[in-house]
Amino acid sequence: MSIIYMLLAVSVVVAIGFFVAFIISVKNGQYDDVYTPSIRMLFDDELVKEPKQKKTTNIKNQN
Repeated sequence: MSIIYMLLAVSVVVAIGFFVAFIISVKNGQYDDVYTPSIRMLFDDELVKEPKQKKTTNIKNQN
């Protein structure tokens, strides 16, 4: 049973280590995309499909 506690503690330490590494890499700009904005004008714009209009029927009140 004590091995479970040790494995739990080690996994928490490893998870905290990965989280700290992720935070450091984000702060240093590791995930900043500097290439795509310069070539964005070369991409084709996506076509936006207009929704089809629903057919309406005229219903007369028969009072």
